[in-house]
Amino acid sequence: MSTEQDEAAIRRIVADVQTAFNTNDADLLTKHFATDATVVTATGTRITGRDALLRANREGLAGILRDQHARYDVTDIRFLRPDVALAYKRATAITEDEPIDLDHSMVALYVLVKDDGRWRIAARQNTLAPR
Repeated sequence: MSTEQDEAAIRRIVADVQTAFNTNDADLLTKHFATDATVVTATGTRITGRDALLRANREGLAGILRDQHARYDVTDIRFLRPDVALAYKRATAITEDEPIDLDHSMVALYVLVKDDGRWRIAARQNTLAPR
């Protein structure tokens, strides 16, 4: 797989995460995470393990995040090695289609690892940031 193909695969993962968030699909939201992945939410909560993340995603998407929508823009992908990549994403709150005028957005750092030809999210850190 070429770097262009790897970048496209990583962008598809982030697109799946956006689709999952916007459709309240916890299974799809969790699908691309490694079994032992770690996530730090924008509020600083640390979640370790895909099973724990799936439970948290189900709870969040059925609760406080239920009517939330976001647009994700991958701003950079950098390969540390052919099988390890960093991806940066900016998330903007939206209604069904239009941005919401908030004083902040969210940035996320993904650490992805390629294993057996497939990219997986090993870690994600979300941070609230001024717009």
